[in-house]
Formats: sequence, structure tokens, C-alpha cells
Amino acid sequence: MTELPYPSLTIPNDWDRRGLPGWTYHSDAMFALERDKLFLTHWQVVGHVSDIPDTGDWLGHDMLGERAVVMRGADGVVRAFHNLCRHRGARVVEGTTGHCSGSIVCPFHGWVYNLDGTLRGAARPTSFGDLPREKFGLMPIEMEVFHGFIFLRFKPGPQPSVATIMAPVEADLLAYGAENLLPVREQEFSGSLPVNWKSVRDVDNEGYHVAMAHPGLQDLYGRTYRDLSLSNGLSVSHGFFGDVPGRLWSVRNYVKFSLDRPDLPKHLQKAWTYYGLFPNIGFVFTPEGALFYKDTPTSARKTHQSGRSYRWPGETRQTRLARYLSYRIDRDTSAEDRQLSIWSNESMKSDAFEGFHLSDLEYGLRAHHDGLRAVMPVMTLDKAPPEDRIASLNEEMSCQTSVGT
Repeated sequence: MTELPYPSLTIPNDWDRRGLPGWTYHSDAMFALERDKLFLTHWQVVGHVSDIPDTGDWLGHDMLGERAVVMRGADGVVRAFHNLCRHRGARVVEGTTGHCSGSIVCPFHGWVYNLDGTLRGAARPTSFGDLPREKFGLMPIEMEVFHGFIFLRFKPGPQPSVATIMAPVEADLLAYGAENLLPVREQEFSGSLPVNWKSVRDVDNEGYHVAMAHPGLQDLYGRTYRDLSLSNGLSVSHGFFGDVPGRLWSVRNYVKFSLDRPDLPKHLQKAWTYYGLFPNIGFVFTPEGALFYKDTPTSARKTHQSGRSYRWPGETRQTRLARYLSYRIDRDTSAEDRQLSIWSNESMKSDAFEGFHLSDLEYGLRAHHDGLRAVMPVMTLDKAPPEDRIASLNEEMSCQTSVGT
């Protein structure tokens, strides 16, 4: 078997096989804490620079009460702003993607902004008295582009730069030429699940269930699949295909039509590779293309799932066919995972639920939970505190942890 250039998952001889306590999956106060301490302070992928190739092209990104717009300026630079007019806070663009010709015009009162976010002028400017334009541009948001993918976060947080987090796999992205990816509009997806977001991530963060729950993936690469773990909340999962022809129709034909990629290093040839970014993002790279997906809570009991697919330049008809077949396999897998997430989340409300008892093959799930506990130590409590005490108790425990270190 081809050696992988990532460290093996190190599992302690004697480790706590419990997961998060069930109360953390249905607490409204816990959800509010996750919003402020986790999602707004950690990197979120928005898209790829190829999604906005021309001057004035933009991507919208809404999350937990915050709104962002990522736009390519007249100088070719990609920037991120809060999607709030500085006059009354109206959205300056509406939707998930679009184009502004020459300027951004607020649809409420007609304030006009340049494509770099600076204020060009207010409607009826004399009605405002002294209005210094340099102080009323769109408010910027911290943003980073890494090998073509656009990341932002609404508030400063504990994570280092995206480049630092993903440095261990940067050679892979360079080999793939990730910055050259092109969007596949017909394979974008967006939907919701009636579950807590952690139940979705619990399924995604371990491969123990692949053999039983994912016949397509098991048929494709289940014999070689491995979960790996790196630093800073970055994880890698990997599986080789092509050693057997495949039994299922999609798998059999995908293996048949997937072209060799001798330009890639050995560990990326005939391989599907998954890169996970804490707390809620996944990337999938195959010889035919790539996609990202993310699971974002909208409440303690509802999760929004979304993602975008990409292809390589110069795609042949055969490669396009193989990419479509890989999409079919992944589509079926996603549907299977959604059902597993629902079942798992249901159990958290049962009086009979006594917590997880994890296999060594689920250590990646435990690592994800440890990352959550590090940010929100109140999750270490087995019993649910009063809802109105969760935020203050978490603050107290965070201070104790800081003093201890």
C-alpha cells in the first residue's frame, strides 16, 4: 500500500471513551454560547475565487445573525465586508451570488459604495450635515484566501491563520492545483436537517460506520480507508480505489472511467482524500475535482448544510463522466449520513441514553469533542446546569483553565 505523508492517528492506551453529554445537544443556552464562542470566531469557507472571476462579482454569506458579502474589486482584489449599509443597516446585496456593475447601491435609500467598499456618496448628502465619506465605508471582515478558497471570520478568535492550520496538507493542494479549480454550478447544494449540528459532525468525524452504513464508499475504497489526525483542528481521511472493479453500478463505472493522474503524487492517485477543518468544514478531493461542505446551526435543533463543487480546467468528456459518477456516490453517502444524524440526535433526548462508548476507530470524534471542550469547558459537565447559568459558568471555568495553564 502506498505510504501516506501524514502522521498516523495516535490513540492512547487508556482513553476516555465517552462523548459529549446529551444535554449539550438540545440546550438553547449552549447553542447561544456556540454561536459567540465558536462559529463567529472560527474560520468559515465561503467559496473559491473562481466563483467571482470578474470585477463586481460577489458571494453572500449569512450565518447566525451576521451577514457578509465577498466581492472582487475593480483592482482585481477580493475583499469581505459586512453586508450592512452604514446608513440604516440594510443589505447592500441580496442572495448568495451576483454582480454589481461599477458600484454597490443600497436598495433602501440609494447610498452608493465603490467596489472596494469605500463610500462614493449618500443620496441627498446635504440632509446629513457633515458626512465624512472616509468614515462610512462598508465595514471589513477578516478574510484569507488559501489556494483559491476564501475563508472569513466575523470576530477575532483562537485559531491561527488558515495557512498555518492547513500547512501540513499544503503540498497536496499544490499538487492538485487547487487555486485553478472552476465551479460546477449544477452540483451546489443547500438544505436543512432537524438535528443539532454536533450530531451531523459526530457522524462525519469517524469512519467506523463506513463498512455498514455506506455501501458505495465501502465498495469504492473501504478496504483501504483510514482516518488520520493532524494539529490545530485539521484532520485527514483517505481511501484508495481501483484495486477491485466494484459491484455497485456507480462504483463499477466510476472505477472504469476515472482516468489515471500520473501528474499527482502516488498517495493522491486513485484516491479520495478528505480534509476536515474544525469545527464544521470538510473538503473532498478526487482525481476529477473537489468540493467543500459545512454544517452550520440555525438553532439548537436545526442545522443548515451547504456546499459547492469544483472541476479541474481542461476537463475531458471522460473526466466529466467520472466526476458525475463520483457525485452520485457522494450524493448517496450524504443521504445515508443525514439519516444517521437524525437517529443519533433523537437518542440524546431519551432517558435511556447513557452516553457514547467509543471505539478506537472513533477517536477522531473524540478529538473533535476535545476541541469543543477546549473552547467551551462547560461541556465537560455530565449534568446540565440551569440554562441561565451556562454562559456565566463557562466563563468561570474558562478563567480557571487560563489560570491553571
